[in-house]
Amino acid sequence: MSRLFGVDAFTDRPFAGNPAAVCVLPSPADPAWMRALAREMNLSETAFLWPEGSAWRLRWFTPKTEVDLCGHATLASAHVLWRHLEHPEPRLAFETRSGRLYATREGARIGLDFPAPEPEAAAAPEELAAALGGVRPVWSGRSEDDWIVVLENAAAVRALEPDFARLAKLPARGVVVSARDESGAHDIVSRFFAPALGVNEDPVTGSAHARMARYWAAALGKDRLRAYQASARGGALELRLRGDRVELWGTAVTVWSGRVEAGPG
Repeated sequence: MSRLFGVDAFTDRPFAGNPAAVCVLPSPADPAWMRALAREMNLSETAFLWPEGSAWRLRWFTPKTEVDLCGHATLASAHVLWRHLEHPEPRLAFETRSGRLYATREGARIGLDFPAPEPEAAAAPEELAAALGGVRPVWSGRSEDDWIVVLENAAAVRALEPDFARLAKLPARGVVVSARDESGAHDIVSRFFAPALGVNEDPVTGSAHARMARYWAAALGKDRLRAYQASARGGALELRLRGDRVELWGTAVTVWSGRVEAGPG
């Protein structure tokens, strides 16, 4: 029987941040069963974990598809292993479709070691600008399979009302829109849209921050950044750039736990 947890990531209080389901399995499961459970959970991501040598195999599913990288569900998975399965070591290793990833614990905070690809400048296509309400980016580019769009100020980011049907037609995983936070409360403010994956707006997206970390580190002249994702739920994280890697730091809280009666077989 598999254990199942509901965890809010990148927040220190319930019902904020980004909710993820974490399913801990004794051994590998049929991908079709994992996809079905992810649809049942109907969250932006459901993570599946099982032991694999000295590490844990980790896979992530949206209600629509499996993805190569997910920050908040990795944070939630690390939280579950330390908080509920009493993993004794302060460092965890995950085997994933994006290679080996690590999580480190410092008190209540968890740091994720993720790849930080260099974004490449590229003019935003007309369809992208139109889907975002006709915005005029200060800068735009591609990072892996995401579009990175930088706007003039945080107010413009918060005010966006995207056309999700048009965004879903773009050849991209998603679109992260960000700006400098003039208020000083954070360094950057962002939002992330991924309707092609069945997630119109993701509440807090670790992978998107990993993909824009090097742009903002260069733009602001610092390798530590305080970030806030301005979704309806909202969530905060800290970025610590280390060359072509970035540490994503945040906290998580468990909201519910249980068992899956309809097991994988």
